[in-house]
Amino acid sequence: MPQTNWAGNVAFGAARMLRPESVAELRRQVAGNPVVRALGSGHSFSPVADTTGALISLDDLPRTVRIDAGTRTVTATAAIRYAELAARLDAGGYALPNLASLPHISVAGACATGTHGSGDANRCLASAVSALEMVTADGELVTVRRETDAEFPAMVTALGTLGIVTSVTLDLVPAFTLRQWVYQDLPRRRLAAHFDEIFASGYSVSVFTDWRPPSTCTVWRKQLADGTGAPPRRWLDARLADAPVNPVPGMAAAHTTAQQGVPGPWHERLPHFRAGYTPSSGDELQSEYLVPRARAVDALAALEPIAGRIASVLRISEIRTIAGDDLWLSPCYQRDSAGFHFTWHRDTAAVVPVLAAIEERLAPFAARPHWGKLFTMAPADVRSRYPRLPDFERVAARLDPAGRFGNDFTGRYL
Repeated sequence: MPQTNWAGNVAFGAARMLRPESVAELRRQVAGNPVVRALGSGHSFSPVADTTGALISLDDLPRTVRIDAGTRTVTATAAIRYAELAARLDAGGYALPNLASLPHISVAGACATGTHGSGDANRCLASAVSALEMVTADGELVTVRRETDAEFPAMVTALGTLGIVTSVTLDLVPAFTLRQWVYQDLPRRRLAAHFDEIFASGYSVSVFTDWRPPSTCTVWRKQLADGTGAPPRRWLDARLADAPVNPVPGMAAAHTTAQQGVPGPWHERLPHFRAGYTPSSGDELQSEYLVPRARAVDALAALEPIAGRIASVLRISEIRTIAGDDLWLSPCYQRDSAGFHFTWHRDTAAVVPVLAAIEERLAPFAARPHWGKLFTMAPADVRSRYPRLPDFERVAARLDPAGRFGNDFTGRYL
């Protein structure tokens, strides 16, 4: 059992680490420990999964994947990674609407923190959840459903504070094929002038920049393989890459999903990184802030004056768009959003002052930080940006009155 998160920047303070092999054993462990937290794949960079009590990994629970063709849903073990689930779905002719940039993360953990992919019409990953099975504070096993439970929007993205999820049911779509094209050296001024056009140019689009002179970007366009020919060699003053690239400077292109228009299944093109390789750079920290989609260009301009400070501790930055949803603690709650993501060198002392500067520049846009990434925003500021937080607190008080599933992080921000 790891004693740190994936990046090594969070040392778990758990008094004990537990690995139940059945749901019945998990129920006994929850009921028998006054403080418990579930550990997913450990990919969060914030201490959202930490605890001073019992940290419970669900990795030893039996793996189950049940596809229901009638409802076009899949019910899967909460700890399953997206890479494994996606391959099983594709083999059956199904797909999830979207995936995150890396497929190594657990389904339940990603949904609990509001993790997302990209695409103007694509919502966060948790939006695909139609039912949850979870163990509540008294050790009971309950199932909640989108169609029948009014409090369901509180439970999907709940930061692990309402119970330990044992299985998730997800909406499916028919399997589809994508092509991925990469354009390099897009002037950042062109990104600002053609933001909507750029992000409407594919099923899923990401823009990468290092915030350094000469202020250029790389655009990753993931497009449906609909039989159209090769794209133009030049587009908005950017050039089509003539070889595969890695979005993280200095990292091997072999770690990334296939590019240059090679068609492939959805789950091998939507992520940036291949499941069999270390995701991203490995030696890093990450942050992300989500602003209203309609204010994205203004937010981009607001960050320009501190581009040098950002670049001094940055590996790479990614900009994505995400459709709004109705999940109470989702960073995209009731607003289409643009996400400004930062992959940092692993130097917390140097990164934290830059985070504070970014948050100051993005404050006029009511930026919401990704729950699983690093941020320094005051708890009151974070809370003020979630209009349903009082309703969420009432649900939490009823389901977990003793705070069995809480920790210092959720205590501060919720």
